[in-house]
Amino acid sequence: MGFKEGQAKPHYLGHRQRLKQRFMAGGGQPLTDYEMLELVLFRILPRQDTKPIAKNLIEIFGSFSAVLNASPERLKKVKGIGDAAVIELRIIRSAALLLMREDVMDKPVISSWDALIGYCHAAMAHQEKEQFRILFLDKKNRLIADEVQQVGTVDHTPVYIREIIKRALELSATALILVHNHRAIARNFMIL
Repeated sequence: MGFKEGQAKPHYLGHRQRLKQRFMAGGGQPLTDYEMLELVLFRILPRQDTKPIAKNLIEIFGSFSAVLNASPERLKKVKGIGDAAVIELRIIRSAALLLMREDVMDKPVISSWDALIGYCHAAMAHQEKEQFRILFLDKKNRLIADEVQQVGTVDHTPVYIREIIKRALELSATALILVHNHRAIARNFMIL
């Protein structure tokens, strides 16, 4: 970079390495939301300062989770975020959902209610449109399948009982958990 001998090096030199070391030392726990985003963006933007982009994302969306759940269209409106960044963020979101799903698959759902709530929240709470999801259970209350039955508008989702029953019979499900997110009510969801 052309720094003169004896001249103080800029504070940002070595920032990426220091952040990676902090992450490895603490397993991700002591890092802030924007620092976690920085780590993700390092891989996509190898020669760019990712801190301002990460901080901007948190300012716009509110949290690391909200950034991961944001639509590709909204993400691309943020300066510095392109297709590669959107794909990487979607991969991380999908990986997180797979990990959470493992906590509820092949286990009695009723005995792991907190895991089920966490999974449903991660999968649905930040969706742009309302959706109606069905969790199909076997006779031991283990999750057979998790399917989005309908996606509606920002404040409405149609539900077709005939389709629910038809799919339950196809899967030989003995119990159902119906889940609906309420986009209009602070991104909450309810389990029926």
